[in-house]
Amino acid sequence: MKNKVLSVLLASAMVFSVAACGSSQGGSTATTDTPKAETQTATQETATTTETAAEPAAESTSELTDGKFAETRQITVEIYDRGNDGGSDPENNMYTEFIKKGMLEEHNVEVTFKKVPRWTEVDDINNLLAAQEAPDICVTYSYPTVLTYAQMGGVIDLSEMIETYKADTPNLWAWLGDTNMLWDKDPKTGTVWAIEGKRAEQQRIVTFVRKDWLDKLGLQVPTTTQEFEDMLIAFRDNADTLLGADASKMVPFSASYDIGWRASNIITSFMDPAITDKEYYINGFDDRMVTQASTKEAVRLLNKWYNADLMWKDFVLYGSGDTTEDDMIKAGYVGAFQHNWDYVFRNGEDSINSNLKRNVGEDAVFIPVDCFQNSAGKYSKWLYSSAGDRKIFFPSTNDEPLASLLYLDFISKPETIKYLQAGDEGVTHEVLDSGAIQIIAATGDAIQNSGKNIDYTITCNGTYFGDEALAALSLAYGYAEADPELVDQANKIAMADGLEPKNVNVGEITAEAGVGDTLSAKRDQIYDNAVVASEADFDSVWDSYVADYLSSGGQAIIDERTEKWTEYFGDADMLP
Repeated sequence: MKNKVLSVLLASAMVFSVAACGSSQGGSTATTDTPKAETQTATQETATTTETAAEPAAESTSELTDGKFAETRQITVEIYDRGNDGGSDPENNMYTEFIKKGMLEEHNVEVTFKKVPRWTEVDDINNLLAAQEAPDICVTYSYPTVLTYAQMGGVIDLSEMIETYKADTPNLWAWLGDTNMLWDKDPKTGTVWAIEGKRAEQQRIVTFVRKDWLDKLGLQVPTTTQEFEDMLIAFRDNADTLLGADASKMVPFSASYDIGWRASNIITSFMDPAITDKEYYINGFDDRMVTQASTKEAVRLLNKWYNADLMWKDFVLYGSGDTTEDDMIKAGYVGAFQHNWDYVFRNGEDSINSNLKRNVGEDAVFIPVDCFQNSAGKYSKWLYSSAGDRKIFFPSTNDEPLASLLYLDFISKPETIKYLQAGDEGVTHEVLDSGAIQIIAATGDAIQNSGKNIDYTITCNGTYFGDEALAALSLAYGYAEADPELVDQANKIAMADGLEPKNVNVGEITAEAGVGDTLSAKRDQIYDNAVVASEADFDSVWDSYVADYLSSGGQAIIDERTEKWTEYFGDADMLP
C-alpha cells in the first residue's frame, strides 16, 4: 500500500522538473559540473502533507563474510547517456566491466547500469520514480530535489545506515570524510537524505580569446574589463581582416541562454569584495547570482555590448544540449567566450582547439585570459566547494541499501578511481618519464563519455588518479591532443583569487521545495531579456522580470533563509 501511495504522489508531481545540475542546493551555494540549468520537483503542498519514508531496518553486518554476501545481490545504478557521437555504450564498456567484475569478486554483488539521457534526465527520473523503477543508486546536483522526494516518502534516510556500516565502507569514509558524508545532515532532525560527492578540482570558469586574432591585429592580451571591451570592438571592426568572405558571421563575444553561468566571472567582478556570508547566503539559492545586489550592473554591461554588436545576436534561441554555438566556435567565427575552465580542451580530436587547427590553420587557438577585476583589484571568481558536488541518494524502492553502500565504497577506492580515470596504459594513457599520466585518444569501448569519467566516479569529480601528488603532476596532461602548457595556464587562472563557497547548514528551507523548475526558467528569462533589451528599456525590463521571479517563490526563499540565518547565527554577518 505504501508503494502504491508513493507512486501516485510521485506521478502527481511530474508536472514539475527535477534539478539535475547547476540550479540550486540547500545549505550552501549551488554548484554545477556543466553550464546547464536544470530544475526541481513536486509541489510544496504535496511535500508538506506527506510523511517521510521510514528508514529500513539496518541489516546486520554478519551477512558479510570478508566483505562478501553469501548469496548474490543485485543492484542498479544510474548512468548518464550523453549521446556522444562516436562515444562508448554507457551501459557496456571497459569501465562498466571493470566495476561489474570487481563488485562481483569483492562483494558478490551484480551491478546493472541504467542509462538516463543526460539532457532529459529531469523528465526521465520523474518517470522512473513514479513507476517505481528508479535505479537503486541515483545522482543529482540539487539537494532541494532530494529533499522534495524525501518529503514525499521517496528517499531513504541514510543517517543510521552510514554509521552502522562505517566499518564495512572504509574507502568511502576515507575519501569523503565526515565533511562530505554528513554535509547535508539536518542539524535538528539528524536526517541524511544524500551523500555528497567530492570535488578533486575546484576550478569553474575561465575566459578564452583567439590568440591568433590578437596577433593579427597587433593587440596585447587583455588584463582589464576595459581592455577586453576594446578587444571586442577591434574584432567587430576588423571582421573583414579576420574572416574575409565570412565577415558577416563575426561574433566578437559569444554566450548562451544561460548567461548566469556563461558570464559568471563578469558578474562576480561587480560583486562587493566585502560581501558578508549572510548576504551571499540569503541570495544564494540560485548559483547564477541573479538576486545578488550587484548583478544588475554587470548585466547592464552585457546589454551595452549586445546593443553594440559585440555579442552573438542569437544566443537566446538555442537551449541545453544544442551544438550550434560550439559548431560556430569550432568553425572559427568567435573571438571570445567564457565557459568551464577546460572547455576548449575537452574531447580530444573533437575539441574546440583541435577543430580550429583543422578548420582555420595551425596558428588558430583559444588561450585563457584573466581580465575582470573587482573594485579591490582582484580577479575574483567563484570556485566549486570541495564538497557540494553530486548528491547520491537511494530511492525508497531500493531494497539493497548495504549492497549499494558497498558499491559506493568500491568506486571510492584509490585504485578504482585511478582505473576509471586513466584506463589501461597504451590504450587510454601513457606514463611520462616524470611519472605523470598523459591521457591519449581512445577508441571503441575505451572512450570516456564524460571528462575524467565523472559519470562513473560519482563520489569523485576531477583529476585524482587515487593520489593527490600524482593528480597534481598529471593535471596538465589530462586532455588528449591539448597543449599541456595551455591547460596549466587555464588551471592557474581559474584558481587565481578564487572564492570558495561555505556550507551554511540551517536545515530544511521549505520554500525551496518544488519551485526550482519555475525559478530556473524565470532566472534565465531575467538574464536573456535584460541583455537583449534596448539600452533605454534595460532598467524597466530587469526590474519587471526580477519582480516576477520574486513573486513566484524567490522572495519566500530569501525571507526563509533570512529567518534561518537569524535563528542559528543571530546578528552575526559572518559564519563562525
